[in-house]
Amino acid sequence: MGVHTYFKSLSDLEHLYRLPGKFKFQSHTVAAHSFKVTKIAQFLGTVEEMNGETVNWRSLYEKSLNHDYAELFTGDIKTPVKYATVELKELFSQVEEQMARKFIEAEFPEEFHEAYFNRFKEGKDSSLEGRLLSVADKVDLLYEAYGEILKRNPDPLFFEIYEEALTTILKFQELHSVKYFIDQVMPDMLAEKFMPHSELRDLTERIINRCE
Repeated sequence: MGVHTYFKSLSDLEHLYRLPGKFKFQSHTVAAHSFKVTKIAQFLGTVEEMNGETVNWRSLYEKSLNHDYAELFTGDIKTPVKYATVELKELFSQVEEQMARKFIEAEFPEEFHEAYFNRFKEGKDSSLEGRLLSVADKVDLLYEAYGEILKRNPDPLFFEIYEEALTTILKFQELHSVKYFIDQVMPDMLAEKFMPHSELRDLTERIINRCE
């Protein structure tokens, strides 16, 4: 009971796999995803700061590290399902937040409740840090799909995930970091060898042109 249960649960995140039920050449856990999103968010925040924006680093790190902890209670839900409609996405968020709240109330001493209510709530809000989290989350998802496409996974779902992730990233084109990602990072991604160049490049160009 208590904080011990929380500390123990962190190891459980290492065994919670993303996109369950699908063949993948490389599996990804929620724990690894949270780490990668935090590292990506750190870079994005650095780009923003270099362009004169003020980044609340504590907020950004807390949002990034904790953004998927509630999946410990619900499991990972496939992106095309979770984001099928705005209503469905909001419903999933409400369920995750309620289950996280019950866990905090049951396991954390009362003096920690408020801090962890804030840390486990939905972090993708309209603040700069919330928008950077939204982008970082999708950048990592984009790379997960890209890795499977690179290895020639025949499942078309990974092209769908790639498209959904890039489309969401492009919704934040007002951010300096997104412009940097599109202009400086993606050309290197698309120049990789041993991959279906034309199909992925054509898809990427269609998505970018559609979102301009």
